[in-house]
Amino acid sequence: MMTYARAARWAAVTLVAIGLLVPTAVAADAKDREHRSRGPSVIALPDGFQPEGIAIDHRGRDRGTAYFGSLANGDIYAADLRTGRGEVISQGPGTASVGLKSDDQGLLYVSGGEAGTARVVDVRSGEVLRSYPLTTNPSFVNDVVLTPSAAWFTDSQQAQLYRVPLADRGRPAPARSVRTVPLSGDWVQVSGFNANGIAVSPDGRSLLVVQSATGLLFRVDPRTGEARTVDLGGTLLPNGDGLLVEGRTLYAVQNRLNQVAVIRLDGAGRSGRLVKTLTSSDFDVPTTIAAYGDSLWLPNARFGAVPTPETFTAVRIARP
Repeated sequence: MMTYARAARWAAVTLVAIGLLVPTAVAADAKDREHRSRGPSVIALPDGFQPEGIAIDHRGRDRGTAYFGSLANGDIYAADLRTGRGEVISQGPGTASVGLKSDDQGLLYVSGGEAGTARVVDVRSGEVLRSYPLTTNPSFVNDVVLTPSAAWFTDSQQAQLYRVPLADRGRPAPARSVRTVPLSGDWVQVSGFNANGIAVSPDGRSLLVVQSATGLLFRVDPRTGEARTVDLGGTLLPNGDGLLVEGRTLYAVQNRLNQVAVIRLDGAGRSGRLVKTLTSSDFDVPTTIAAYGDSLWLPNARFGAVPTPETFTAVRIARP
């Protein structure tokens, strides 16, 4: 007879096998949250940088380092959230860096936007360890989420996701291991931006994907690509961009609306309800979101703005 403890271990092994157990970064962040955030509430990024993605390091001496990707040329900028100081750590390829996520080995997984690519960057050396040509069709590889075994990328111009296996002992997977997963079920591709932000459902079994143009949120089976609309009780997420799931709370950035929707999900991520909307006078088209300590950090992309000089910032707001 299988005991409860053995059953729990078996379930965990099963979820790791398909790559959708909640990432270990959640546990690391719980430890970070014991300490109140200190330092600036607004960090200046390089002039003309045009940030989009953000990832925050939770490892050892790099804990509290935020990484930002540039839409302008793909540079990666690292900033200390406690001091606001930073520098470019990796020169871009001349094409965009969009969504970012960092793993526990010091590797950064980067979405390549219109280039249709993804790449893996070593945050210590700035070296690009691997580039992945995900598609040759018109595309915008937008956001990325990490599970224990894979990085999942969205494409805002094609109805498909890309699965890239995570690096093993710091060695990125070969390009031949990349898998394209077409979206089906309730998913209907429309004009404009489609699949954008991506996160893992609270139960770790599915992927949550927001469709920017319609404001719909979908629960996607990673094995088949079958998408089912998440019942949010009539709430839509227009201009939906970066997503962050903590426990059963979903934070959904709505970029041009300058706000973050806070949604309480059920355990499986099949339904939820809007509980709060966060905003800040410092928001200027925020795009993506990451948590550190008792704060949420968002880069301001300033879409459509013609600033003089071209100043860009990242903003800290309190977690509710």
